[in-house]
Amino acid sequence: MKKINTILLTSLMFTACSPLKKEFRPQANFSEKQKSLREANILNNKGVNAYRKQDFPAAIAYYQRSITIKESVLGTEDLNTATSYNNLGLIYKQTKEYKKALAYLTKALQIRERSLGKNNSSTAESYNNLGTLHASMGEIEQAMNLTSKTIQIKENIIQKEKADMAISYTNLAVLEEIQGNNIIAIAHHKKALKINKEIFGEEHDITQINYKNIAQLYFAIQQYDQAKIYASHITKEVNVKLDDIHIIENEYR
Repeated sequence: MKKINTILLTSLMFTACSPLKKEFRPQANFSEKQKSLREANILNNKGVNAYRKQDFPAAIAYYQRSITIKESVLGTEDLNTATSYNNLGLIYKQTKEYKKALAYLTKALQIRERSLGKNNSSTAESYNNLGTLHASMGEIEQAMNLTSKTIQIKENIIQKEKADMAISYTNLAVLEEIQGNNIIAIAHHKKALKINKEIFGEEHDITQINYKNIAQLYFAIQQYDQAKIYASHITKEVNVKLDDIHIIENEYR
């Protein structure tokens, strides 16, 4: 098989124990499970260190022991177990044991999708790692498909983060307005508007409300030209009428 050069990145992931569930009883049993999980995570980190030193046989042995403990204590559907599946799969990729790598990386992906959903960074990591595996195997079409899914998830995450940021800007603007800081409030509303226009477009209700808020604040500080400019973008009924601004502006002249 022709060697394939790839710029795709794989990653190993440190993780602490998942919180132990309340149903672990009695207390002595709970402590024993905690002790076991602590041992599993120590083995996990030893596996990471061995991987970094490229001592792959040792890394595999550490991860296998860690997985045995995690499967016993947490089960095969826990995210902590999935992390070890993911890391062991990446090591098998390095040793070119591709069938084993595929099995473990697929397990990790399935658990993460079920537990976290498709639009999650850990799920994206699994798609990316499977993509690099298929690239190493010379299966370019599968690699491209998986990498495209990775990109789509990342784009969705970025979009959600941007939308959340716009909400925060709007909330901060409202707080500044309550304090009487209308100029600062306008600046924050404009930041929210810029994000929402990019995500939702001009006609979306959220964007229209941004225009309304800015127009009203400009009106409140008697900057009527600016109020008209932002009000002119309002194409839906959001309780701001451009005619009202024209009339009151004329009264001030």
